[in-house]
Amino acid sequence: MNIPLLGLTALLVITSGFFINDAFAEINENSAYLIEGSGFAVTEKIIRISEIDIGLSSHQKSGSSIDFLIEDGFITLDNEDFVISELEGKFLREGRYIRINGNIEGAQGFDTTISFFGRLVEESQDASVYGFTGRITTIDNSYKIIYTAKLSQLTKIVETIETNSAEEILTIRILPGSSTQGITSSYIPSGEVRDPRVNVSTMRLGYYSQDRITLEPGTSVIFLNEDDVPHSIESGKENYGDRHNPYTPDGRIATEDIKPGESLTITFDEMGFYRLYDPSYPWMEIIVYSFPDVDNLILGTTKNQQGN
Repeated sequence: MNIPLLGLTALLVITSGFFINDAFAEINENSAYLIEGSGFAVTEKIIRISEIDIGLSSHQKSGSSIDFLIEDGFITLDNEDFVISELEGKFLREGRYIRINGNIEGAQGFDTTISFFGRLVEESQDASVYGFTGRITTIDNSYKIIYTAKLSQLTKIVETIETNSAEEILTIRILPGSSTQGITSSYIPSGEVRDPRVNVSTMRLGYYSQDRITLEPGTSVIFLNEDDVPHSIESGKENYGDRHNPYTPDGRIATEDIKPGESLTITFDEMGFYRLYDPSYPWMEIIVYSFPDVDNLILGTTKNQQGN
């Protein structure tokens, strides 16, 4: 029993933020972010696995704090999903801390309240790690939560091409060799991709030319397949820790095959948070966050798609 107790103690120390890096995350105004993580929800009698996966948009800065609105996402307790109802939050002290409060809604329709407080643990150039503590209060129980979560910023798509109608269409390239890079025997470290056609390593953002993007509703995106095998794109929920079934499709986006050298266009007509992946190569993931540049948003989820 000593070893598990020591392990749990170490987890509590780390996720409680006692080893906070002296540096802190750079949080920007009027930007979009993702919080993705998992941990435990605990009562005196039970411990349940819990996950958090939410998209948010930051507002104007006031002093060292920035308010944000949570636009979409979910929180789970074991196999029970809670969708975002009325959540709001704040980045405190230039991003050293995060506070989230409000209501989430379960399948039974009753409101569940959450109150989370996150402390910065560590950061890299592209993301930061926070330890969250707090409570999830349902109609039956009040759970203490212990999370480790990643905060990453979504960036605007800037790559465009001109069409015959002079419209600007945004293009995401499916990179060469992406279909093999998830295999252990040919694993390529994050940040590097080896183009099999020229046997040269180059820096990459992911298996796509961009894999964390924000756009306004009504924006069309071209997915151009530069790999040597067909790819398709679906949207869904990530099943953390499930290697055999990493995603559950949500039915919002499901494209036909995009053959090598061909492309397919998806138009994100309304607002929402989309986790896109290739069902044949599930390590290929791209996050799309569709929202207008306004303070108050009403979310929806729809799309149109056309093959070329």
